[in-house]
Amino acid sequence: MRGYYLHIPFCEKKCSYCDFYSLETTQHIDAFVETLLREITMRADDATDTSSTTPVTSVFFGGGTPSLLSPATLTRIVNHVRAHVAVAANAEWTMECNPGTVTAETLQGYAAAGINRLSFGVQSFTASELEFLDRIHSADEASQAMSLARAAGFENVNMDLMFAVPGQTYDTLQYNLQRMLALQPDHISAYSLIYEHGTPLFAKMKKGLVTPTSEDVDAAMYALVIDTLTRAGYEQYEVSNFARTGKRCMHNRTYWLCESYTAVGPSAHGLLGSTRYWNHRSLTQWTAKVHANELPEANRETLSTNEQLTEFLFCTLRAEGIPIATVQQRFGIDIRTALAEHLPDWMSADFVRDTGSHLTLTAEGYRVCDELTLRMLACVE
Repeated sequence: MRGYYLHIPFCEKKCSYCDFYSLETTQHIDAFVETLLREITMRADDATDTSSTTPVTSVFFGGGTPSLLSPATLTRIVNHVRAHVAVAANAEWTMECNPGTVTAETLQGYAAAGINRLSFGVQSFTASELEFLDRIHSADEASQAMSLARAAGFENVNMDLMFAVPGQTYDTLQYNLQRMLALQPDHISAYSLIYEHGTPLFAKMKKGLVTPTSEDVDAAMYALVIDTLTRAGYEQYEVSNFARTGKRCMHNRTYWLCESYTAVGPSAHGLLGSTRYWNHRSLTQWTAKVHANELPEANRETLSTNEQLTEFLFCTLRAEGIPIATVQQRFGIDIRTALAEHLPDWMSADFVRDTGSHLTLTAEGYRVCDELTLRMLACVE
């Protein structure tokens, strides 16, 4: 697998909890697109990218709010990617959308451009929670967005759900889950609200204006999410992700398996083999670099073998499981032997299963994933 990520850094309104780079404006979109096309070309011509001959299996438009792009603009970007990047014929093309920014016409245009998977940032169906999170859409608009997506022909749609929102109760969380399930999304990403450093929400918390949900309640809500979604037929294949059969997100799996992915746009992070790079987190600096015919990177680093091992174990355990043979082949480690101190106890407690090919987390294991991960990494360091 190989991924391709495009960061679209524009929002109609920035959410207080979001720490992704974005700007509350649309006036620079045209200039941004011209620069983005130039970076796409530069990345394609980068001789240091030794993995560039591998076909791209997933393309992901993230942000920001990519659905602020007009279908014509998106089509231009898609065509430019296809002209300069080897993209597999059956590649997954995902676009993040705010339910409050789509129409029947724009969704039909995105489908015509080649987008075959949508990801709606719904977060909640409760008005007070949407207001707290600074979302610009209503619950009804979220429902309508799904109807419009299906009418436009989209057969692979994700919805994001957030829990542990201050003021949220088990009843309102269950209400949100049932409203979402009634829309029958193909994939659900369910996240606990995180107070990221540097965000307005973090500042409110430090000032005592917002009280985070307690860890115990957060954990209980997570358990409720897992139980409700798995009972509804969704398979949990990562800490926060649940999918219908055949609808796992290929792009996210690329990240979790530590495969290579190119990233373009301000603040975008890429991984090319053992090399990680990240672009300037500034539209101005990113633009200046590209127009000077330089890759707009703030920095890049080469990961040591031990760093690659640590990331591989961390990511795969949290997702589809540690592939035992791959760890042996790539790193020369028998992971069963390395974890001999803990593995029998984890298996007897039904936290981990040994399938023969993978060490995978159970539903109970996902709930204590952070603790298991720390102990695992201590064993292999």
